[in-house]
Amino acid sequence: MSNFSQYINRTIESHMSIRKVQAEDHPVLLGIWEQSVRASHDFLSEKDIQSLIPIVRDQALPNLEVWVLCDEASAPVGFMGLDGSKLEALFISPERFRKGGGKIMLEHARRLKGQLQVDVNEQNTRAVAFYLSNGFSVSSRSSTDSQGNPFPLLHLLEATESTA
Repeated sequence: MSNFSQYINRTIESHMSIRKVQAEDHPVLLGIWEQSVRASHDFLSEKDIQSLIPIVRDQALPNLEVWVLCDEASAPVGFMGLDGSKLEALFISPERFRKGGGKIMLEHARRLKGQLQVDVNEQNTRAVAFYLSNGFSVSSRSSTDSQGNPFPLLHLLEATESTA
């Protein structure tokens, strides 16, 4: 990455903030989730995406500890959902991919929870690369996702100082 690109990314990062979710955020976050999934989960069919919408809307968003990434105008551009130290969701608007928002969210989660763990779809190669480049390593693999669908998951753990 060039020095100019690094400068631009630092400038963008410095204008982002994180706040706790509010109930009125849920429709916007569901939209971010859908846009992000469509841009990054090309292994999912339309039917798969449609079947996941009620799970995200009715189970994940209301039940996880959700934090919202906001832009300089305080508009949501991403979110993460935590269940203890497990990162259950991290989604960024596609136009904000590779702009530092994911790293900001990870840093916030680490401050809150310490060492993190995350499951990531093996077929989502960008997400796998993101987590591996941010201190995670593969601890195990499942041949199906948590709903039993044939979407392999990589179970990742964040390296501790003693294992790094």
